[in-house]
Amino acid sequence: MMYVSDVLQAFNQYRGDSIVIPGRAGIFWVEVSTRVNLDLPLGDPAMGGYAAFALGVALALPKRKVVLFDSEGEVQMGMNILLTVAEQRPANFFHIMLDNECYATTGGQPVPNAKNVAYDVIARGAGYPRAFAFTELDEFAAALPGILGEPGPVFVALKVHPNIQNQPMGKRPRWMKRTREQAIQDMQRELGISR
Repeated sequence: MMYVSDVLQAFNQYRGDSIVIPGRAGIFWVEVSTRVNLDLPLGDPAMGGYAAFALGVALALPKRKVVLFDSEGEVQMGMNILLTVAEQRPANFFHIMLDNECYATTGGQPVPNAKNVAYDVIARGAGYPRAFAFTELDEFAAALPGILGEPGPVFVALKVHPNIQNQPMGKRPRWMKRTREQAIQDMQRELGISR
């Protein structure tokens, strides 16, 4: 298993000018990112919505890599988006799923059948042309340049240690330094997109 912060550090070396949607890893990503104006943190929206948002960004900006850090809980709640991503085949979409085997943001309840689910197989079955699974950081880091160097859509499942949060949402430390609207406006300015 890997630590989320280590995964993000490894990825950041190869990020380039990719748009990053950090998902529930945002709490760690804000400490790692060196291209903040290309980050689109959403905070904690309804479960299952990150991939649909990321797909929309990828389709709207086909010349720019879009990297989503999703969670297995998110994928379970919105599994139908895997089919839509596969059908649309955005070559610029990289779907990285952090699997901590529990619902960490709601107290750490175990994910059903967590040790046996092969999310890469599910993604391939849904139609993703490339899907991978890693449990060790060294193997993921070594494969990352090749993964990012080929066209998407690609799905990557990573086993990570959980960061369980037991405080009520309103009492948790705020990690987002900008509102969603500010993040979108900053990205639009960075890309020279007018409203």
